[in-house]
Amino acid sequence: MNLSDLKAFVCVAKSRSFSAAATKLYITQPAISKRIAALEGSLNTRLALVALSN
Repeated sequence: MNLSDLKAFVCVAKSRSFSAAATKLYITQPAISKRIAALEGSLNTRLALVALSN
């Protein structure tokens, strides 16, 4: 597990937005998505972020 991947997940969860998290972390939205995917891969599970679109 990579700390930057975990930070990205926490930031997305707190901000409830991939783009807002990207702005806060000074990276692009696709980079946030890649970090979340990497975290899911290292944990071998899907993380429940789909409800954020509400």
